[in-house]
Amino acid sequence: MKMFFKNCSLILLLLLSSQLLMAAPKDRADIDAKYQWNLGDIYSDWNTWAQDLQRLEGLMDEYAQLKGTLSGGPEKLLRALTMKEELGLIADRVSTYAGLVRALDSRDNEVYAKLQKVEILFSKFGTATSWFAPEMLAIPWETMEKWFNKTPALEPFRFSVADLYRQQAHVLDENSERLLSYFSRMSGTPGNVYDQLSTADIKFGTITLSTGEEVQISEGEAGRIFATSRNHEDRKAAFLERNGTYNKTINTYAASYDGICQRDWAFAQARNYSSTLEATLERNNIPVEVYLNLLEQGRAGVAPLQRYHKLRKQALKLDEYDGYDSAIPVIEFEKEYDYDGVAQSVQESMEPLGKDYSGKLQSAFTPGWVDVYETPGKTTGAFSAGLYGVHPYMLLNYTNTLNDVFTLAHEMGHTVHTMLANEAQSFTNAGYTLFVAEVASTMAEAHLLEYLLNQSKDPKERLVLLSHAIDNIAGTFYTQVLFADYEYQVHKLVEDGQPITADVLNSVYHDVLVTYYGDSMANHELYDVTWARIPHFSSVPYYVYQYATSYAASAALFKQMNEGSRRSKKAAKANYINLLKSGGSDYPVEQLKKAGVDMTQSEAVQAVIANMDDLVNRYEKELKKLGLVD
Repeated sequence: MKMFFKNCSLILLLLLSSQLLMAAPKDRADIDAKYQWNLGDIYSDWNTWAQDLQRLEGLMDEYAQLKGTLSGGPEKLLRALTMKEELGLIADRVSTYAGLVRALDSRDNEVYAKLQKVEILFSKFGTATSWFAPEMLAIPWETMEKWFNKTPALEPFRFSVADLYRQQAHVLDENSERLLSYFSRMSGTPGNVYDQLSTADIKFGTITLSTGEEVQISEGEAGRIFATSRNHEDRKAAFLERNGTYNKTINTYAASYDGICQRDWAFAQARNYSSTLEATLERNNIPVEVYLNLLEQGRAGVAPLQRYHKLRKQALKLDEYDGYDSAIPVIEFEKEYDYDGVAQSVQESMEPLGKDYSGKLQSAFTPGWVDVYETPGKTTGAFSAGLYGVHPYMLLNYTNTLNDVFTLAHEMGHTVHTMLANEAQSFTNAGYTLFVAEVASTMAEAHLLEYLLNQSKDPKERLVLLSHAIDNIAGTFYTQVLFADYEYQVHKLVEDGQPITADVLNSVYHDVLVTYYGDSMANHELYDVTWARIPHFSSVPYYVYQYATSYAASAALFKQMNEGSRRSKKAAKANYINLLKSGGSDYPVEQLKKAGVDMTQSEAVQAVIANMDDLVNRYEKELKKLGLVD
């Protein structure tokens, strides 16, 4: 059963600076309704939501009555699987609705209480259905396969059932499964602590800029200063206040993260896995070697990244260059990108992907589908939340910057992916894995970049776009590999029985910073607490590496679509659309192989590094033409 945060494809644009959000959030009442979600497409009000919640509880009781019936034949199995799917649909709807309302204002404790009701019910459901997997696995696979072959109605469930048999060694007996289910709600507590600490309870202070202006710092305001203030000391002051705020409660963040890592290791051991990494990857049949190869190749390929930042330091004429300097353009470029105009550009940029894709993209801009602007209490960043039977909901914090333009394209990639998968697949098979999700989003960004480069005749804008392409690799590939490296090392410490404190976590993060950035940045000591700012570590452990692998895959697929014969390019586009339509009907590594990329090989990772090196070479030439570097 899907929890809300697992329905969302969360974009992480926390390079070494911040998410770029609005400088002065407006009240929701001051924003045109066409730029806000219409959650009435899910439920008209909380009463109808409560009715579905009550209905869900009743269906759970009915489902529990099916215990002991699975071995009665294919019809009995079909009844159980069909009812489980119905339960999933309703659960998806009630959890997504509560989660979306909560995302609009994390300060609303009444909504938070409703979300807790959902979590409590899910915990009950886990306990009530703990019998299902052990009872089904007691049926020999040979028998199960015969049932599927002679019962067409079972076909939509074949992959999920076969996948359960694949993981049979990690399914416990009924009593053990029931025992683990009792801990399901409690296991989310460390993450809830992080969520409350980093959103509802966080109190940033104010700083005085070089202009004399006093500014209230927030994640969004700090990000705006990093990206727009050409005064180094202003950027540094914003950084010190932002990261210093996290540092004030760093021991609580450490305790929360320790709880998350200990939870992961406990459940991995309970299910007979040798590591937390194996436990996470095995769910989607992803070889551990894919992850370890990513780390190895990433560490070995940092030279272009470091050279890029050294060029930036020279172009900016800075004696000291740090992470908070990495977002400011090397040239003055004040162009703003109006949301409505950008929406048109995004749609035009995707036309090469075909009529079906373009039509769905146009629908995704329907009023009520996208919540565009930042408002007080609203969740930071951006995401696309899929909801089967309704439509996806996309959250932005749009500020008219170029970064926001690509964030819009990124999330639209997720949204259209969801629409294609939901249309082509049953609910059981529609939910694609995180491993594949970022292929769709980064592919959308690649098309937008190509479109904007072709449209622009302004040499400054072209330089900024080229810089964005490099920053995209730096943020989507290198930073995510760095994050993945950090997660892996901390989980290994837990698995080895080592203590986890704020000092330990800071030390691990410091080491990976030095490994990836070397002497290209000053690495201020407060950057060591950056791990406390990354919500993915707490909400979806071992998630971020998929940004890097997906970027590699999408880069390879984009190349196939745009190089070679007309016939091969047409076939590559068809393979890509079929990848999106396949949803979660196969293992992600196999899905990508069918689309034309083998992620078990190191070449895909090396290709991204080679692309980065080429872009930095071109970037250096452009800087020299403008006289910005020697």
